[in-house]
Amino acid sequence: MNARSDLELRRLLARIFLVLFVCGAVAFAVLAALAGPGPAPNRGTYALFCALCAGFAGLAWLDLTVVRRRLAAGQGRAEQDGGGRRKIR
Repeated sequence: MNARSDLELRRLLARIFLVLFVCGAVAFAVLAALAGPGPAPNRGTYALFCALCAGFAGLAWLDLTVVRRRLAAGQGRAEQDGGGRRKIR
């Protein structure tokens, strides 16, 4: 038997974190634009956080595409068999 993940939950979490990381990237980009070259936190610190948030947003986007492909292929969906029990394809 193969282990399966809950694709609907993965899709929900990926959507939530995609939005959060995109908002974080935008916020840190604005802070980087407004920050000066002085002591920390400076422009470089905010730019680093912006890049990290953008990278994590990319990973969430990649996970959404994988989940979409797996759901389209029929993985993770349960169906009823003759005995009333659920079986997983």
